[in-house]
Amino acid sequence: QVQLVESGGGLVQPGGSLRLSCAASGSIFSINFMGWYRQAPGKQRELVAAITSGGSTNYLNSAKGRFTISRDNAKNTAYLQMNSLKPEDTAVYFCNIRGRKMDGVQVDFSSWGQGTQVTVSS
Repeated sequence: QVQLVESGGGLVQPGGSLRLSCAASGSIFSINFMGWYRQAPGKQRELVAAITSGGSTNYLNSAKGRFTISRDNAKNTAYLQMNSLKPEDTAVYFCNIRGRKMDGVQVDFSSWGQGTQVTVSS
């Protein structure tokens, strides 16, 4: 079983910054995808940012230039640095990590974090 623990959410004023972290633990053999999604009330979950094992990144258009995704391979941890936050960024943020784990043999896995609330309000 691969478990994810998220941290870093909270309440911030418009224009402020937050840094989210997502640490994976378990019998991980390799990680090929780390992504941050968000879901606002009444809306569908959307991909905010993603990073591959090769370092390629992808961002939601509204996040470009404000958010930065990064990873620490040694710690199996993903980060999302969010700057210039806006009220419309308010949502529960979830991390998703995919790769291969050892379960007798190598098998694919896709795990989700528990979600962390980000609220942008004055």
